[in-house]
Amino acid sequence: MTVRQISIRMSGLALAVVAALHGAVAFAGNTTADTAPAAADASAADKSKAKSLDAISVVAPGETIQVQSVSSVDIKALPPGSSAFKALNQLPGVNFQSSDPWGAYEWATQITLHGFDQSRLGFTLDNIPLGNMSYGVTNGLQVTRAITSDNLSSVEIAQGAGALGTPSSTNLGGTVQFYSADPDAVAGARVSQGFASDSTYRTFVRLDSGDFHGYSMYVSFARADTGKWKGYGDQQDNQINLKSLYQWGDGNRVSLFFDSSKRKEYDYQDLSLTSQRVLGWNYDYWQPDWTSAVQTALAIQGKGAYPASLNGLPADYDKGDVNYYAGGGIRRDNLVGLSSQLALSSNATLNLGAYYHNDRGEGQWATPYVASSATVPLAMRTTDYGLDRTGGTASLNLTIANNDIQIGAWVEDANTNQERNYFYLNGQYTFLSNFYDSEEPFARGFFQNYQTTTRMGYIQDTLHFMDDRLTVNFGTKALDVTTTAKSLEPSALSAGRISARENFLPQAGVDYKIDQHQDVYASYTKNMAAYGFLPFSQSQASFDQGKSALKPEESQTFEFGYRVQGSGFEASADAYYTHFTNRLLSVSPCSAVQTCSAIINNVGSVQSKGVDLALIWKPIDHMRWLNSLSYANTKYQDDYLNNGVVATAGKYVVGTPVWMFTSALNYNIGAWSFNVDGKYTGRRYITYSNDSSVPAYLLFNAGVSYDIGAWSILKDLNVAFNVTNLANKHYFATTGTNGYVASDPQGYNQTLQAGAPRQYFVNISAKF
Repeated sequence: MTVRQISIRMSGLALAVVAALHGAVAFAGNTTADTAPAAADASAADKSKAKSLDAISVVAPGETIQVQSVSSVDIKALPPGSSAFKALNQLPGVNFQSSDPWGAYEWATQITLHGFDQSRLGFTLDNIPLGNMSYGVTNGLQVTRAITSDNLSSVEIAQGAGALGTPSSTNLGGTVQFYSADPDAVAGARVSQGFASDSTYRTFVRLDSGDFHGYSMYVSFARADTGKWKGYGDQQDNQINLKSLYQWGDGNRVSLFFDSSKRKEYDYQDLSLTSQRVLGWNYDYWQPDWTSAVQTALAIQGKGAYPASLNGLPADYDKGDVNYYAGGGIRRDNLVGLSSQLALSSNATLNLGAYYHNDRGEGQWATPYVASSATVPLAMRTTDYGLDRTGGTASLNLTIANNDIQIGAWVEDANTNQERNYFYLNGQYTFLSNFYDSEEPFARGFFQNYQTTTRMGYIQDTLHFMDDRLTVNFGTKALDVTTTAKSLEPSALSAGRISARENFLPQAGVDYKIDQHQDVYASYTKNMAAYGFLPFSQSQASFDQGKSALKPEESQTFEFGYRVQGSGFEASADAYYTHFTNRLLSVSPCSAVQTCSAIINNVGSVQSKGVDLALIWKPIDHMRWLNSLSYANTKYQDDYLNNGVVATAGKYVVGTPVWMFTSALNYNIGAWSFNVDGKYTGRRYITYSNDSSVPAYLLFNAGVSYDIGAWSILKDLNVAFNVTNLANKHYFATTGTNGYVASDPQGYNQTLQAGAPRQYFVNISAKF
């Protein structure tokens, strides 16, 4: 089945389900007993939080693991349309990077927790698994495509280990759980219009039905056109969210969530340390300079010299890959989730959910290594994606004496197609459209189909002693993920079947309340990650030879912490130790724009030891001052072989800063709200041997808003002004966009993204 043949129309299904249920919303993780409660009147709840400043929380009393959260108040303080990860970036242990000021440009989106990058973390929206949010469509989608940030109520992060029942097969290093807001209890409309630097605008409109005998719903539309801060092009996003909810009795609810997203984004050029130094921070793709792109392609073929603008690069620098004509990404997603929470009795709750997600996408690069014709020495190289996944979750929560028992399961079936295609170019172009929708490729690098089945079951008991002062929980889960790959056309990639299976993945923890303000906790967690598609990126011979010896990645995490909460402050201290084994490393012998088989190595283990400190202080009414400090000693424990010994034992993990410090001050006075924050991000290594790194940097942001209140027919009229990168700092944001290499002392590897310069934002919002 081709990508074109796999299609579905969701709108009819969504409307039918709404009518049958009286409404319903979001396959919400709001259905489980331990999720964040949804406010019946989201706007009223947000106002209350804004005045009390009880938004970011670094204390979760009674939890046996480190859990911290941000609310819609923190998200709405960001420039409109920003990823919620920008708010999480203030929390200890979190390193979020993107080269655009919204954190939404997907090629450069990167998050690390305690030495683990996003490929080894777990993400959910209302208990719907989002996969590892990889750029290449494999097992999910970015949260910015799953829900617009305006409709989020809160985000919860577990930096060391998530809840046992989290539906994820990649959460070796922690989980991030997003929760959608419930519909407002009062009917109305809200509108938000934003303007920003580089001819950017964003419009958000939401209509709420209000509560009608337990039924409520909203539908929203967001459109954004965010201009690139350098080079040619922009990022365009159109998104529809619908949430419908029916509640009755004591704790019963049925809900439906529907999301449709269409996104197009022009890429920013990847840089190296050397190319940035020679060509500058604002260096970007050739587009619309077709002449230089053609000259580069001819030079690669030995038919002339490279453009004079590249003459400053060292003689041994690969000038053919320093720049391409253009690159971009296109994604179309539909996500629907149905869930129910049913109170079977006073001590038993049943949670059921089902979801469906489809994605169609294309990643583009104008490659100078393949010619379209004798007169056009470039071609369009695309990676075309098609993903359909269907799944469900179920859990039964029982309270028996002092035991809280949870039994649950997660199942998912996914069908994925990935193609590498080449299309003719007739000459200069300045548009971004899906080539696969309009014509047939003249050549194909590979055409792979992946069938993935995921099965997970778990059981956990939480016991309460000493009048709830002592909490002990223990449990285990079993995880089985099997992927079958087929090569639909002959290619350099492999076919076959591989399973990651473990029947005993235990988790245990204890929390002791010293008094009503203080508690201490400790936990142990063992996790395993599925292989994904990584093993199939090898040649068939390499896959067949190494399959039997391949082991899935595993982690064991120990956490110890202290929390305290007073009338004017809250603070937490967390120490952790993680042992990560069977780390799989993919080594590609060709440049990112070319196609070739990778080499998969088991390169041993990683040990991560660190401390997270956080303090929220409220010295006076309406003021909140957050400070967080993180220290992460994350090092490889083994050397590995790759055409000789690669000496990585004792070296720091790439892309992970040892030190981070954040300070954020929020102050409300009357109708005015002010916020300023700064974050120090330490040096990050960009080679496994640590012979190359990007320097540390300090970044400041600020914002101010004024609540005008009611004016004519408008309610809650608000004007906000934000500035990001206040000091206009030059810095490297994302690292590893094209992977990391063992050694690069001269800084030639083009795997870096420059951070956005100072940007200005104005937003006007109101309710009707």
